[in-house]
Amino acid sequence: MPKVIAAFARSFVRAAGFSLETDGTIRSGETIVYSLSTGNGDHIDAEAFYGLLEWITRRQPRRLTLVEAYANALRVDDLGILGLALKTAPTLHASLKRLERYHRLLTDTAIYRLDECPGQSRLVLDQTTPDDASRALRTECALGGIARKTACFAQQALELSAVTFRHHCVGDPKDYEAFFGCPVSFGCDEDAIVFPEHTLRLPNRLGDAAVSDFLTQHLDRELDAFAPENPIRADALRRLSTALSTGVPQAAELAAQMGMSERTFFRRLADEGTSFRDLVREAQASLARDLLAHSDVSIAEVAFLTGFAEQSTFGRAFKRWVGQAPAQFRMSRSGKSHATLAGTAQRLAGRADTMAPAAV
Repeated sequence: MPKVIAAFARSFVRAAGFSLETDGTIRSGETIVYSLSTGNGDHIDAEAFYGLLEWITRRQPRRLTLVEAYANALRVDDLGILGLALKTAPTLHASLKRLERYHRLLTDTAIYRLDECPGQSRLVLDQTTPDDASRALRTECALGGIARKTACFAQQALELSAVTFRHHCVGDPKDYEAFFGCPVSFGCDEDAIVFPEHTLRLPNRLGDAAVSDFLTQHLDRELDAFAPENPIRADALRRLSTALSTGVPQAAELAAQMGMSERTFFRRLADEGTSFRDLVREAQASLARDLLAHSDVSIAEVAFLTGFAEQSTFGRAFKRWVGQAPAQFRMSRSGKSHATLAGTAQRLAGRADTMAPAAV
């Protein structure tokens, strides 16, 4: 079952003006107003956490008020070694890379990935659990907390280029722009903070490379010992499918996005009876079949979108996978709907003219 670090729950309770006892009792003054199932250790079940957020939302329906209060209530030191590693990283970029890699120690309900491009980079938040009534609040609080805390790390004023949310705005968008200090857009493809390149190079006030590296060694050991209940195959396949248009990612890169070392990643895959190479081929074959059957993009574009530099190489690989050449496969399904592909494949196709292909 998905878990969330208890520090997140305590921050939300403080943001709502209540206090959380160690036994899960939530008080308003001396009055007990809610009881949270705390579970064991430093983490609580995600379902209990989501129920708490829904209860808090009913008590304070203005979402941005909660977001601001949560961003102020969240204490980086409550995140343990990870919090210290974030503060002592030499630059903001190093802090975000540590967040990307080690966030899984805090919760397996969401992951971060830092997409770096010339001129600017996006810290993208991907929820790994089904959408529920608290998702929008969780997302806004997560990005709001990062924006507020990273601003405390940097020696200089922190500048953001933009913030984007997948959900629609509840309230006045101008209030969100005032809070984040940058343009904020809703109804977008990603939940993300966009950082200008020069901002990522800013030194942290407490930056100390030696201390931070020492702490990350401890974090690596925690990751290696971390054994979530859910298999990683489905998560890895989803990530590969959305990454293929920029070339097949390195195993180390994918492992880091999933919050584990490359060695742990390979071991976990072996435990599930598969390998990174097998996953890449499965992701390529699945995406290729989908694009050929349900979109009008050319076979050359399908080759590119599945990570191949040459159409001929793609054609030979596809025939090995399904026993038919790509054109034959498409023709055999020509009687089915050829509606324009939506979702992930359409987004990938939209990026085809801006990115160079990478060889497999």
